[in-house]
Amino acid sequence: MSSRTRIVIVGATSAIAEHCARVWLESRPADLVLLGRDRQRLERTANDLGVRSPHSEIRIVQAEFLDPVAIQAVVDDILQQGGVDIVLIAHGSLPDQRGCQSDLAACRDALEINGVSPVLFAEAFANRMAQAGRGTIAVIGSVAGDRGRKSNYVYGAAKGLITRYVQGLQHRFAGTKLRIVLIKPGPTDTPMTAELKGQGARLAPVESVAREIVAGIDAGKPTVYAPGKWKIIMTVVRHIPAVIFNRLEI
Repeated sequence: MSSRTRIVIVGATSAIAEHCARVWLESRPADLVLLGRDRQRLERTANDLGVRSPHSEIRIVQAEFLDPVAIQAVVDDILQQGGVDIVLIAHGSLPDQRGCQSDLAACRDALEINGVSPVLFAEAFANRMAQAGRGTIAVIGSVAGDRGRKSNYVYGAAKGLITRYVQGLQHRFAGTKLRIVLIKPGPTDTPMTAELKGQGARLAPVESVAREIVAGIDAGKPTVYAPGKWKIIMTVVRHIPAVIFNRLEI
């Protein structure tokens, strides 16, 4: 069995996930398992990472992200092939809030891919990794989950689900060697936020966000805000009285 770190990335074609993989491979070769829905995009990501780290072993897995049976099957298959050191669950999409308000199917889809699906993957890995008694499961949520806002409350609700779920998972495995990390990026310059960038939003460089995420995961921090300033910002936002908050255009 390889002595290299074995990392599984769910949603590996997302910009943040891909840059996290690059950061890990800068320091050492690794065995990577890249999960995604689009095989061609997975192959492009794997080829790029392979050029950057020729001594790493990189495997791609095309997966179904909403079917619980399929999710369990793919996780079982991965873990049957060896233990896992790090699982990064990174998939999601930024829905149009007004579209979600007028189209219940769009609302459901946004809640499922941003909230339910990551939880199902995390639970499937947790149940198996608990038997091994080691490893790290990191789940990407968002600062949007810290307080509901009219501009993105469907997305925020899904990320709020992730926050509560991961907190419960941390409680479940407190005192064990299985570490659970909740990641809360702020607005980040990725293809997913291209529309926000076009509207003049200030976005953090994805490269620096990925470095903060990887450092937090490697350190086993319970919660990682990236960039770190968002921990202070969201503490303030959470504590604004409703009578004031409801007047704000945010």
